[in-house]
Amino acid sequence: MKKIGKDITKNKDFLKREDFYKNIMRKLEVQKSTVKLGGGEKAIKRQHDKGKLTARERIDLLIDKETSFLELNTFAAHGMYEEYGGAPSSGTLFGIGKIHGRDHVIVVNDATVKAGAWFPITAKKNLRAQEIAMENRLPLIYLVDSAGVFLPLQEDIFPDKEHFGRVFRNNAKISAMGIPQLAAIMGPCVAGGAYLPIMSDEALIVKGEGSVFLAGSHLVRAAIGEKIDNEDLGGAVVQSNISGVTDYIMENDEECLKQIRSLVEKGKTEPKAGFNRTESAPPLFDPKEVYGLLPEDTINQYDTYELIARIVDNSKIDEYKAGYGKSIITAYARIDGWSVGIVANQRSIIKTEKGEMQIGGVIYSDSADKATRFIMNCNQKKIPLIFLQDVTGFMVGSKAEHGGIIKDGAKMVNAVANSVVPKITIIVGNSFGAGNYAMCGKAYDPRFIFAYPNAKISVMGGNQASSVLLNIKIKQMEKAGKEFSDADKKKLLDEIINSYEDKSSPLYAAARLWVDEVIDPKLTREYISRSIECADNNANIEEFKLGVIQT
Repeated sequence: MKKIGKDITKNKDFLKREDFYKNIMRKLEVQKSTVKLGGGEKAIKRQHDKGKLTARERIDLLIDKETSFLELNTFAAHGMYEEYGGAPSSGTLFGIGKIHGRDHVIVVNDATVKAGAWFPITAKKNLRAQEIAMENRLPLIYLVDSAGVFLPLQEDIFPDKEHFGRVFRNNAKISAMGIPQLAAIMGPCVAGGAYLPIMSDEALIVKGEGSVFLAGSHLVRAAIGEKIDNEDLGGAVVQSNISGVTDYIMENDEECLKQIRSLVEKGKTEPKAGFNRTESAPPLFDPKEVYGLLPEDTINQYDTYELIARIVDNSKIDEYKAGYGKSIITAYARIDGWSVGIVANQRSIIKTEKGEMQIGGVIYSDSADKATRFIMNCNQKKIPLIFLQDVTGFMVGSKAEHGGIIKDGAKMVNAVANSVVPKITIIVGNSFGAGNYAMCGKAYDPRFIFAYPNAKISVMGGNQASSVLLNIKIKQMEKAGKEFSDADKKKLLDEIINSYEDKSSPLYAAARLWVDEVIDPKLTREYISRSIECADNNANIEEFKLGVIQT
């Protein structure tokens, strides 16, 4: 085991970089606080005037006191659906909270946002919540208060495999897996959405506010001519005492949440995976120093060892193949006491026998080979994997191709795809092209995936992409008989770069659920530790197998 890290606070760029990152974090916190208002102050007041709690107030009362809620997908739908007035956090909150000391996935409709209606991304967010519950065997709590599908976009949410109906299919699958599901109907629950609480193990309903039916009173009158109000059609008393659809009648939100806690307290406990954990020890260097380490422009260099030194316990690692394949760091370490295997892109200038070489997050054949072996070792030892992504892709050119870069890259991708231990991915800087895949991007089933607020996620870097896109655009215009001046080309290039940069930002990715959350870099240890704690709830780890690999 070796100690890593040094004092970087005296570096000439430290204060400049620190100030830059603090400004990013201030902006992010302002955006997050706006999102957390949901439909706004007036909508919150209307909720309170009805005697109802807001979604966040419900969560606060449900989870154990003096514990924090690990909210995920906070920025879902960010910048989307603006023509409909937007949908902050997609009108649904979800995350992981402790109830009587046990982690639960909690999904809550935010009725201040379009009456809790489901947008297309809302369905995707609910599916992600269920996926996390299934992967980590965490019980689910649904707090339902929703007007149902947002009808202007019904074709984008209704019929496909990853649309609305998949949620109810997952209800059935989760139940068959033996994972508890409780649902509380705390407002409207309409049409197909009625199946979510009723396909849960038990359903509670709040008198006077909760209602559940396949068609509301207006639609019933239009369809069959029957005149009836919603309370007599599917209110708490009707659905509990007459139809038997719901199981518990609650007087108000507070009583309902207390009843959920009481039911949860009597539930079963699951065996743990038993991932290795010892007493936690802080890094030797302040995690806040990461602000002064990371560059303003993600194409610039920094030493990834210094990042790791501010994440791992005692700033110590057992580095695997330290002198080989230096563009990827592979090492065993502990984070908050948890034993982990770290796979990290090195962004520094390294020294070789032939002199200095700037590697800038590129994956070479030897690095891919090393990472493949290390991933296999971690699976053999049942050690969770942490991927610290700052990758511009695999090396290109004749030397790389003749050396078998595709073959070696494929081996690494194969190992990542078939890995059975929990994988947690942090996108630190760049996440470009096939490098995103090899370093366990969203398509490779990380248990959790987070991004730093200055990360970039795209098929290639902005400068390269904008140059390619500009050439294509100019050729199209020239075919149409139009000529471009240098000023026209510059204007067009600036437009392309700005558009490309916006679409490669972490908020753009978070809005579409490509990452689970945009996180504060100084809290990296906490997010990793909490993720492994959740993953430890699933004791069912499959046997690690690989298919055909070219050697």
